[in-house]
Amino acid sequence: MYERHFGFSRPPFRITPDPELFFAGGNRGAVLEALVYAVTRGEGIVKVVGEVGSGKTMLCRMLEQALPDTCSIVYLANPNLSPAEVLHAIAFELKLPLSTAASRLEVMQALQEYLLARHAENRRVVMFVEEAQAMPLETLEEMRLLSNLETTREKLLQIVLFGQPELDEKLDNQAIRQLRERVTHSFELEPFGAAEIAPYLEARLRACGYRGHSLFERSAVRELARQSRGLLRRINVLADKALLAAFAGQDRGVTAAHVRRAARDAEFARESRRPAGRHRLALAGVLLAALLGVIALGTWLIAEREILPPMPSVSAPPAAPAAAAPEPAMLDDDVAEDAAREPLAAAPLTVPRVMPRVMPASGLVGHEHLAPRLPPPPRSPQQ
Repeated sequence: MYERHFGFSRPPFRITPDPELFFAGGNRGAVLEALVYAVTRGEGIVKVVGEVGSGKTMLCRMLEQALPDTCSIVYLANPNLSPAEVLHAIAFELKLPLSTAASRLEVMQALQEYLLARHAENRRVVMFVEEAQAMPLETLEEMRLLSNLETTREKLLQIVLFGQPELDEKLDNQAIRQLRERVTHSFELEPFGAAEIAPYLEARLRACGYRGHSLFERSAVRELARQSRGLLRRINVLADKALLAAFAGQDRGVTAAHVRRAARDAEFARESRRPAGRHRLALAGVLLAALLGVIALGTWLIAEREILPPMPSVSAPPAAPAAAAPEPAMLDDDVAEDAAREPLAAAPLTVPRVMPRVMPASGLVGHEHLAPRLPPPPRSPQQ
C-alpha cells in the first residue's frame, strides 16, 4: 500500500523469513559462519537458542543455503511427535520406501542403510529441528540414539536443534543428561542493541529499492528500540505499522509518534503493558495487608492493656495515709502506766490469711490486711 509513496520495490519489513533480506549484523553473520563450520565438521549435535522472534528461522534458511551441495537437508517443522512418529517423519522426508505400519526396528534399519549409502557417496545428511523446546523428553532421547549412527570416523546424521530458552531447561533434565553431553556446539541469538537497529532498518530499506535520505528519525529509532526490546520480529512489525501511519498522514518520514501509534496497535505491546498493571495491583494488595496488620496489632495491644493490672512502679511506693487512731479508753493512772511500760514487741503478731486487697480506684492497699493485730488493752479493774 505504501510502497509507491516511499519508492519501495517491495515491502521491506514482512515477517516471513526472506534470505535476500538477511542482516549479518547483531552477530548473526558470525553465528552463521560458526554453524557452517560445525555442521561440515560432523561432530555431534548443534544447538541454537534464541527468544521468540529473534531470527532463528531466518538463520535456519540461511544455513540451508550456505551448506555445500553435498549436504542433504531433512527439515522437521513440527517436533511435537512421539519417538515412533519422529522416525516415520524422517523416513518420509528422505523418501524411504516404508509403510506407516513399519515397526521402529524396520525404520531404524532402513534409515541406517540410507545413511551408509550417502556416506559412501561422500554426502552428508543434516536434520534441522525447529521449535525443539516443544519436543517431548522421550523424543529428545530418540535424537540421541539417532546420533549414535556413525562410522569409525564420522557421524552419519548431523542434527541441529533450533529452540527457545526452554530448550536449555529441558536439556538440564537429568533424564536426558546423555543428550546434553552430545551437544558439541551451542549458540545463542541475543536481541539487537539500540546501536544495531538503525543499520538493520537501513539495510532492509536499501534492499527493497529505497534511495532517499534516512527514513526513520533518530527519535523514531530510539522509540522502536524501546518498544521492540531488540527482537527482530517486533522490529519488523512496528516498522511496517509505522510506515503505514506515516503514509496515512502523507508524511515523508517516520517519527517517534508514528512508532508509538504502531505500538498501540501491536498485540505484544498490549501484553507488555498488562504485567505492569498486575504488579501495581499486587503492590497495593501487599500495602493494604500490611496496614491491616498494623491496625490489628494496635487493637490487640490496647485490649491487653485494659485487661492486665497496672505494672508495679520501680520507685518506692508512696506512704499510705495513717489510719485514724481509735479513741483511747479511759484508764486509771496505774493501769495506764503499766500498759505504757509493757513492750510492744512482746505482743504476738498475726499474719494475714488473705492477700492484700487493691482498691480499684486508687490502687492502694487496704490497711486491715497489712497491719498486725495487737491484743486489746487490759480492762480496768473498775469496769
